[in-house]
Amino acid sequence: MTERKRIVVAMSGGVDSSVAAALLKEQGHEVIGMTMQLWDYTRFAGDGDNLSGTCCSLDDVHDARRVAEQLGIPFYVINLEKDFQRQVIDRFCEDYFAGRTPNPCILCNQTLKFELLLRKAREIEADFLATGHYARIVPENGHYSLRKGRDPLKDQSYFLFTLTREQMTRVRFPLGDMSKEEVRNHAARLALRVAEKHESQDICFVPDGDYVRFLEEEHGEGRMDGEIVHVSGQVVGRHRGTYRFTIGQRRGLGIAWKEPLYVIGVDAQKKEVIVGEKEHLAVQRMVVSRVNWIDPEPEHSLSARCRIRYRHRETPAEITRLPGNRAEIRFHMPQKGVTPGQAAVFYEEDRVLGGGWIE
Repeated sequence: MTERKRIVVAMSGGVDSSVAAALLKEQGHEVIGMTMQLWDYTRFAGDGDNLSGTCCSLDDVHDARRVAEQLGIPFYVINLEKDFQRQVIDRFCEDYFAGRTPNPCILCNQTLKFELLLRKAREIEADFLATGHYARIVPENGHYSLRKGRDPLKDQSYFLFTLTREQMTRVRFPLGDMSKEEVRNHAARLALRVAEKHESQDICFVPDGDYVRFLEEEHGEGRMDGEIVHVSGQVVGRHRGTYRFTIGQRRGLGIAWKEPLYVIGVDAQKKEVIVGEKEHLAVQRMVVSRVNWIDPEPEHSLSARCRIRYRHRETPAEITRLPGNRAEIRFHMPQKGVTPGQAAVFYEEDRVLGGGWIE
């Protein structure tokens, strides 16, 4: 029989975290549900608003509470609104206004789930914090390694590269060896109310998907208007905010040109959007900062496979350490869509070696 542990489960109100809690309860552990209240739900409670595509909505909190009641486990809502505003929303806005395309879900995992919520778990003397992520933490030679989830369609290891080795001794992913179908089947067997609940798609604090409106409401419009400049240096148009554009974007440029043009860069300081033909999208090298090494840090360089966004197929690359906790990545084959502000994660087969933020 598995040794009984006290485990806090981060319950989002979705099927994944609900099944994670149910599995641990079935295994005989003392399970405590905790949900993070991250933002003021009344802010988007106007007529006609539809929050069904987001995570962490008020309905999600209610669903998490009802699942906890059904499972017979204690349940708490932890108010982290101020932390979420400072650590995630403010940084989201800062990145866009600095010409980057942020990934708030990774920041939320890093700063809220695996720092603040893990701290709450330890304050009540819990042995572990569990989440519904599709990834695996595997004991290996006296420490833990982070591995991909068994289901390649659901693997979420990309979002977890910021985990430290110390955190991995306290974190568990009960769904790491399961497929989404198996998770839903398990929820149906237990008649959990969330068994058929749709997955969240949008950023939780931009429930209507209109991040441009959100940014302008947060920081005002007009301050980042400027010129659209071809790679040749020719000014080919004007734009209404650098934050409206991301690398690889083709639509919405409003430019008549002999060939299709794509966004290949954003210079927030000059308020310029740089465009060029398709061949200009290919990048041979890039630099990443704030690198977190999960496996032992290489002395100089290593060969690995690199993923530059969640749905990107990993590609072979040489990774060389640089001063200041940075690294240079040289791709074997040029890659399109290298976007400052996104995460680059390094893999060796199914093992996560580490990752950093694309400069």
